[in-house]
Amino acid sequence: MVLKKLMASAVVAATLATSGLAQADDVRIGLVVKALGIGFFEAANKGAQTAAKELGDVQVIYTGPTSTTAEGQIEVINSLVAQKVDAIAVSANDTDALVPILKKAQQRGIKVVSWDSGVATDGREIHLNPSSNDLIGQMCITLADEALKATGAEQGDIAILSATPTSTNQNIWIEEMKKVLPQYANLNLVATVYGDDLADKSYREAVGLLKSYPDLKVIVAPTSVGIVAAAQAVQDQGLTGKVYVTGLGLPSELAGHVDAGTVKSFAIWNPIDLGYSATMIAYNLVKGNRNGDTIDMGNMGIAHLDKEGNAAMAKPFVYNASNVHEFEKVF
Repeated sequence: MVLKKLMASAVVAATLATSGLAQADDVRIGLVVKALGIGFFEAANKGAQTAAKELGDVQVIYTGPTSTTAEGQIEVINSLVAQKVDAIAVSANDTDALVPILKKAQQRGIKVVSWDSGVATDGREIHLNPSSNDLIGQMCITLADEALKATGAEQGDIAILSATPTSTNQNIWIEEMKKVLPQYANLNLVATVYGDDLADKSYREAVGLLKSYPDLKVIVAPTSVGIVAAAQAVQDQGLTGKVYVTGLGLPSELAGHVDAGTVKSFAIWNPIDLGYSATMIAYNLVKGNRNGDTIDMGNMGIAHLDKEGNAAMAKPFVYNASNVHEFEKVF
């Protein structure tokens, strides 16, 4: 599993996940991510490459826009439709905006799967959540509670730093967090801001939170870009140990912040497994291997679908000083 160099034009770039020339009878799957250059999605591409190698007759086209916009993804998907790929597996920047182009793809016989961040049911056949939304929301608030206690305060303000305002999965997780919050009277949510999954904007938003809310104790960032940016902001503002950052992130990107004391704990599923599972599902749809409300995910087991075609891959896993260095070598 070797990371590919990403070659980008002004709008879109793509790499082939299989070595050598594709065969005419290969199943071609477009793996569309929110934006290129994000570690989470590069790790997912590793998993997609592994699935392609295991299956043997798959060509994965790893692609996405250069920024996290629906417009960029629409252009990318248009290109894949023109290439007559067999399947598209997309992590969406917008729930509804991608539906028209994905319906067009489906009308042309292209199987469509969303993963990580979903599209509306009309735009895909199956959506693969990395975990169940309620478990993710509960986990984020549990981690925020632990982080607050680490500051020594009994009560405190928390804020959420999300990706884009239209990001499907982020919005669902935030709603799930708000459902859980009444159980934690010690946590006071003061703001939700958006960094658009851009490191510089996420950093500025985090600094803005720290300056606007002097009693802020915890920043919860359910995004791998935002959590790193927020941790760096806390360190740069000299607030290490007074404000903690938690949420969803990658061990390889957060191990240093755990060591520095800006992050006590965080959670994530394995993005490599997620890319692998999405590719397996797309392949099995192309091959007609869906069995009612189940479909095979290869080594990840069987996906069980609800009536709207939603499935969950695995529970979130918590990382902290006891295990982060073990996993930072993996992803």
